[in-house]
Amino acid sequence: MIKKSLYLVVLSLIAVFSFFIPVETVFAADTALEDIQEKGTLVIGTSADFPPYEFHSTVNGKDTIVGMDISIAQKIAEDLGVELKIEDIGFDSLLPALESEKVDMVISGMSPTEERKQSVDFSEVYYTGGQNIVVREADKEIYKSTADLKGLKVGVQTGSLQETLAQEQMPDSEILSLTKTTDLLLALKTNKVEAVLMEKPSAEAYVGNDNQILTFDGGFQLEEGEQGSAIAFKKDTQSLVAAVNSSLTEISEQDLISDYLEEAGTHLQEAQGGTEEESAESNSILNYWNYFLKGTGYTILISVVSVFFGSILGVVLSFMRMSKNKIVHFVATAYVEFVRGTPMMIQVMFIYFAVGYLVNIPALASGIIAVSLNSAAYICEIIRSGLNSVPKGQSEAARSLGMSKKIAMRQIIFPQALKNIWPALGNEFITVIKESSIVSIIGVSDLIFQTRVVTSVSYRGIAPLVVTMIIYFILTFSLTKLLNHYEGKMNHD
Repeated sequence: MIKKSLYLVVLSLIAVFSFFIPVETVFAADTALEDIQEKGTLVIGTSADFPPYEFHSTVNGKDTIVGMDISIAQKIAEDLGVELKIEDIGFDSLLPALESEKVDMVISGMSPTEERKQSVDFSEVYYTGGQNIVVREADKEIYKSTADLKGLKVGVQTGSLQETLAQEQMPDSEILSLTKTTDLLLALKTNKVEAVLMEKPSAEAYVGNDNQILTFDGGFQLEEGEQGSAIAFKKDTQSLVAAVNSSLTEISEQDLISDYLEEAGTHLQEAQGGTEEESAESNSILNYWNYFLKGTGYTILISVVSVFFGSILGVVLSFMRMSKNKIVHFVATAYVEFVRGTPMMIQVMFIYFAVGYLVNIPALASGIIAVSLNSAAYICEIIRSGLNSVPKGQSEAARSLGMSKKIAMRQIIFPQALKNIWPALGNEFITVIKESSIVSIIGVSDLIFQTRVVTSVSYRGIAPLVVTMIIYFILTFSLTKLLNHYEGKMNHD
């Protein structure tokens, strides 16, 4: 019987989720360029932690994504006669975003390797840079080549060309893969890794703004497809590829790359500051309060909305779990077990990329939906255990007084259950505040996302983390005190 039930659960889940797997038609017409011009917007995906290609900078008091790649994208949009929209996503999520049509193209210093060409199309190479190694200034006499890093830990960006090069040409080194370049540099400064592999322009940009690190040519052997950066497109969108290549040809003929790099350098110099005093003043962590405020606002919004809808769905699921109807009970049980048995990160990415392939769901809405659905499964079990903790005699006594089952539940059973489960329920609410940070992987500007932006803009690793920890503590401590207040009132009553 147990095996049969398990089989039905697995079969049901496969049937449901296979519905979301996109089916592409071999003979589908290529209308990519026409669709973009019709909607009037070109959406690009990028990972804005990669100066001088793309990075965050404060322009006219406003956080803005700038860089060589962004200037190229703006030129392409102008040539197509459309507006440019930028989606800042983690580097390892860029290709899934492209596949699920969340973005029209990816421009993020990406190399057109043979492996990537299996799943996406590429434009012509628009810029060629070398591959460098970044080490601590204090270790400049120790590490001078890849041979010196044998048996040591090196950092690379997840899904990058540098990760492949490290795996193939540094087999004796231990590899640490992280999503964000800023996290890699923080790991380097805190002695978690001995070196970081980066593209030459990006390495030089970071070194130029940080006297604690230096860079040198890694001497890597590169194949033809591993040299240079190109723009990625979804397969079978040749009309768009051709239009972009036309713009890239014009950029090359007019030598606009030099202008774009110079403009990116200006933004980097502004971030660094002029004199030493100006640099210290402009780089004060207090100057980035607006980033933290924006991130805190999004975190509170996501948490409140998710708790609200998660609680409603959790209550419904708890009654379904307690239902005598086998089908209703089975559906609720399958949902709870599946959600609690899969990582929230996968759930967030599934809602945004897979479900979003069929229905265009914005990143913020996708994050709220995923967190709400996840929280509902846990709230369901908390409420169910609370209802079961109330002695059956309470229900029988209420019924003997002439109360209906619904009235008895609302006026007698549920108030007692709520009193019993309040601490566990409050703990779940606090957990939602902290775990909602996972939505940053799809580009939602919550507190964690903004912390990484501040790290990138300020070139400081520890201070933004300290500020974020304090903010999270204030949020959770305040909520704890509020929950304790109501718990005291319930106990007094």
